[in-house]
Amino acid sequence: MLSLVVVNKPKDWNLHIPDVEVVSSKEYLTNSKYSEIRNARVYNLCQSYRYQGFGYYVSLLAEARGHRSIPNITTIQDLKSSSIIRIMSDELDQLIQRSFSRLKSSHFILNIYFGNNPVKNYENLCKQLYNLFQAPLLRAHFIYEDDKWQLQNIFPLPINQIPEHHKVHVIEFAYAYFAKKRIRSTHISRPTYDLAILVNPDEKAPPSDKKAIKHFIEAAEEEGLRAKVITKNDYSRIPEFDALFIRETTAVNHHTYRFARRALAENLVVVDDPVSIVKCANKVYMAESLKNANIPIPKTVIVHRGNKDELIETLGLPCVLKQPDGSFSNGVIKIHNKMSLEDELQHLFNQSDLIIAQEYVPTDFDWRIGVLDKQPIYACKYYMAKDHWQIYDWKPGGHKKDGAHETLPIEKAPPNIVKIAQRAASLIGDGFYGVDIKQSGNKIMVIEINDNPSIESGVEDLILKDALYAKVMKYFLNRIKLKKE
Repeated sequence: MLSLVVVNKPKDWNLHIPDVEVVSSKEYLTNSKYSEIRNARVYNLCQSYRYQGFGYYVSLLAEARGHRSIPNITTIQDLKSSSIIRIMSDELDQLIQRSFSRLKSSHFILNIYFGNNPVKNYENLCKQLYNLFQAPLLRAHFIYEDDKWQLQNIFPLPINQIPEHHKVHVIEFAYAYFAKKRIRSTHISRPTYDLAILVNPDEKAPPSDKKAIKHFIEAAEEEGLRAKVITKNDYSRIPEFDALFIRETTAVNHHTYRFARRALAENLVVVDDPVSIVKCANKVYMAESLKNANIPIPKTVIVHRGNKDELIETLGLPCVLKQPDGSFSNGVIKIHNKMSLEDELQHLFNQSDLIIAQEYVPTDFDWRIGVLDKQPIYACKYYMAKDHWQIYDWKPGGHKKDGAHETLPIEKAPPNIVKIAQRAASLIGDGFYGVDIKQSGNKIMVIEINDNPSIESGVEDLILKDALYAKVMKYFLNRIKLKKE
């Protein structure tokens, strides 16, 4: 991918960085050769992003041409919004106070060069501000007011206003910044597109273990994708990629959702996409959707304070309460008596105005059908954990005990189970989902739809092995190509 640094006056940029072309804003906007380029990253270092100025049009036309613009139009608008700046200031409040705790003045100017500053004490704050306001050169103005430091405004820093004593550091930061994004030339065939795989190295129960992630990376290379593992600290790198594959447990009020939203805004192929995260993360939405689609589910009540006293009569005991946004059996409580029902309801109502309650359906195992692009790709039986009523038995400290598992070829799974899983997944979208189903005699019931289903080495891949990882990577490759057409 071609890297373009766009500036008002090329003479202001005196760095010679391999594989980076420097062009004036006027040249980029008016020379037809740049409008014909289909694959470029545009680093907009214009002196101003004012509305309908050269800097504004560089980012606007970059997006129209299918180029990756840094900053993009969304970021440019955020830099002008006092309300957005105030929200971001609140979000970083603890870091801001810690960073400036020794300052005695009432004002402070912080220059941010490619996410860095020469003073190490401000390094973390600079990275976080760059993550939120993606522009290569920034100037942030802080004031001390009401006994605390606050971000008053943040705006692009013109190249010609960089202090002389900072220039040696700016050169160092620029080389490191562009080196991360430079694609090495080679005479052999190489991957065409870039895939980011978002993981949390500290997660105790991730959807994919380290071996599975390694298999995904290998499969990506085979399909013509360059896969790289990223973490929550790499938010600023999203524009580098063509696709994002989230392999940590998702939630709406969480960085995984922000990553998905940002990736979608940058026109990346995203799994899990933000709409799927929102839908699957909330069991109230899921119960309503499944019911309206006439897909069988356990007897279910959407509980609020007005109908909570009717639960025992409606569902009987034991019954199951579900926190709307729980995952991996977390937030799912089996209720045996009226006293525990009242205690758990009160606890859950402190978090949500609506709660899911369902009849208790005892089974030895749950089916999980993996569905990708509306097609089934694996079938598993997850058996209940020993001496427990769920497949995961969570212990103090966040550790869990799993039940046994059995993986079957899709064609050996009951056809009615596979068919209903496909119907249920289609209610969410055409991404990657895991549909959990209970089978009690001839009766089948969908329990939930997961937006980031497990693929672990030796479990879900037991039948297809490498072919399972290849299916997922082919999905990404095909979707990327569709976007590029």
